[in-house]
Amino acid sequence: MAGLMQKLDMRQGQSLVMTPQLQQAIKLLQLSNIELAEFVEGELERNPLLERDERETSTESLREEGEGEPRELELAAPSADAADSLDADGDAIHGDDSKSDLAGLDAGTGDAIGQGAGQWSASGGGGSSASEDYDAIANSSREVSLSEHLHAQLATATADPVDKLIGAHLIDLADDDGYMRADLDEVAAQLGVERGRIEKVLTLTQGFDPAGIMARDLTECLALQLTEKNRLDPAMAALLDNLDRLAKHDYAALKSICGVDNEDLDEMIAEIRDLTPKPGHAFTSDTTRAVEPDVFIRQSPDGAWQVELNTDTLPRVLVNNRYFNEISAVAKTEADKTFITECSQNASWLVKSLDQRARTILKVASEIVRQQDMFLAHGVAYLRPLNLRTVADAISMHESTVSRVTSNKYVATPRGMFELKYFFTSSIPSAGGGDAHSAEAVRYRIKSMIGQETVDDVLSDDKLVEYLRDEGIEIARRTVAKYREALNIPSSVQRRRILKRAG
Repeated sequence: MAGLMQKLDMRQGQSLVMTPQLQQAIKLLQLSNIELAEFVEGELERNPLLERDERETSTESLREEGEGEPRELELAAPSADAADSLDADGDAIHGDDSKSDLAGLDAGTGDAIGQGAGQWSASGGGGSSASEDYDAIANSSREVSLSEHLHAQLATATADPVDKLIGAHLIDLADDDGYMRADLDEVAAQLGVERGRIEKVLTLTQGFDPAGIMARDLTECLALQLTEKNRLDPAMAALLDNLDRLAKHDYAALKSICGVDNEDLDEMIAEIRDLTPKPGHAFTSDTTRAVEPDVFIRQSPDGAWQVELNTDTLPRVLVNNRYFNEISAVAKTEADKTFITECSQNASWLVKSLDQRARTILKVASEIVRQQDMFLAHGVAYLRPLNLRTVADAISMHESTVSRVTSNKYVATPRGMFELKYFFTSSIPSAGGGDAHSAEAVRYRIKSMIGQETVDDVLSDDKLVEYLRDEGIEIARRTVAKYREALNIPSSVQRRRILKRAG
């Protein structure tokens, strides 16, 4: 039996060390403008070397300062050589970013523009290895807002991405009381879909918790709550239709209209008084966050799409190097010197990362607009297939970076305000070898064709496949059946019976 022995081995390996600075970079990249402003406010209070930059900053200035980036706002192909390309997961650690380089930023230069997460130094202490899926803010806790509560339910309520996009738009239109008072015809025109599709998705969201949410008026809000309690009978419905008489205490007329006696009317009124006229107030608090666009998309007179950051909500900070020199000269103890140095490094990191965050968001948003320009011009039926890799490859970034940029970031477009992640869709191949079609657009086309059926011309799934292939969409019959079922559309046999009964 061989004896035990000890020996030393030297092995070389690579690992991603999640320093506090890198964790902060990832965190900043995920934050919305509103959340970022709150974070920067805290840093301004903690770091004496940071101060607010009151100078005017525009999207155009960000483009002009970037290497290889276009000066105009109109979309241009992003430079693959841009020195400010951020990969918060794979390329954010560079050994040549020395402490002296970071501490020596001039407060009067363009580096004082603050808007986003950028390249960070690996110096600054130890850390632990982590995968690219590390979520630096996963452990943070705060009260959930009404919008977040509804969006979370929408994510599991439907598998149809078009319905999700419509639902997200409707949720964002809801007010603090929980009502969705927007005109549905205007919403349909904005999104380029028929009103019936909007009404269908609105009905879906009205089934969310809390009961009564997403109603268009008080009567509908109370009716939704009574429906959940299984108490919306004809008499109660008649009472809800005459709330104005109830407000005037016209009980004699109400008894006649509802067909009830005094005792029944008293019970019905008591039930209504137990309902919540403003269901959204259960979520109203100081932590409720308003949805503000991070990016604006506008169409110029010549038809080009202009992409610009919402600089009104972007915090801008700079490093006060004059104050740094003053207090460094009078620092006596090692603890004081260490504190001043750390403040300088943290301030410089924050300034660089805010500027980098802005450029990264601008690049990602510009590429998404370039890919989805048909949606902006013609509506939701023209969504193109798009995934994270396509955008990441186009702008030379990592997929996980694009994923973080598109989460919690909203874009204001002529068709409404949407979260950037809603523009990513799956694809259906083209029969002619041309551009692929988005699954959402194919579902929309299937529903449109079925919506035009007559009792003498009901389309089978095979017929739908044939028509879609004539339009250049290569799709299998089972896929058509799956999409039809996902849209809650009955089979052709059932639809023919329905049309016959209706006729």
